[in-house]
Amino acid sequence: MKRNSVGENENIECWLTDMDGVLVHENNPIPGAAELIDRWVSTSKRFLVLTNNSIYTPRDLAARLHASGLEIPEENLWTSALATAEFLKDQVKNAGVPGRCFVVGEAGLTTALHEAGMILTDTNPDYVVLGETRTYSFGTITKAIRLIMGGARFIATNPDVTGPSPEGPLPATGAIAALITAATNMKPYIVGKPNPMMFRSAMRKIDAHSETTAMIGDRMDTDIIAGIEAGLTTVLVLSGITQREDINSYPFRPTQIVNSVSDLISTV
Repeated sequence: MKRNSVGENENIECWLTDMDGVLVHENNPIPGAAELIDRWVSTSKRFLVLTNNSIYTPRDLAARLHASGLEIPEENLWTSALATAEFLKDQVKNAGVPGRCFVVGEAGLTTALHEAGMILTDTNPDYVVLGETRTYSFGTITKAIRLIMGGARFIATNPDVTGPSPEGPLPATGAIAALITAATNMKPYIVGKPNPMMFRSAMRKIDAHSETTAMIGDRMDTDIIAGIEAGLTTVLVLSGITQREDINSYPFRPTQIVNSVSDLISTV
């Protein structure tokens, strides 16, 4: 396993990092995560914490992380909802009129779309935007299906098929997207990881360049592959989903492999 040495990351100016499995695990901070964040903040390092979860606004997410023992400023959080809003804002910038969206999701997504200048409506929308929610409604899904069949373009915040809960897995965006696709024969454009679009929008936010930006993640099939496709240095941590014995099953490799973020503190 490749380990870090002093100076190995000396050319990295900006950092992107996944959240679950890298900084927190089941609402508990992973050892070294708080110290790494503190180091980035104290040295004015440009960084963003990325998550595919579209439920929470950055303010809500910062409060939840605070309760878990991590002090991450809300301006350093980048969600699939924010990335989706930026994508749609760019798509309609030359249209002369605001984009119209029918949204299946919660405050994280609706707030991001409002702030991007979108009109949220169920009347003649340009887009059906599907995100995470704790209470998927059959009526709302039916409405989304009919609007897509009527010509609305289908956008999803992320491809995750399940999400965690204290009682066990919950159906998530990817699962509901599959249902809608089965009914409409239309696949969504998915903005969140592993689409490198999410990384590119994050880098624009912090004025980062791929040559001097690194991505830390715990999943080879999302974080690492998307980082590679975005042209970033990639760091796989073994504190989450991917274990050492899993790596050889993939046809690509991260730039670095470390046990956890605690191994990075002295190198950033």
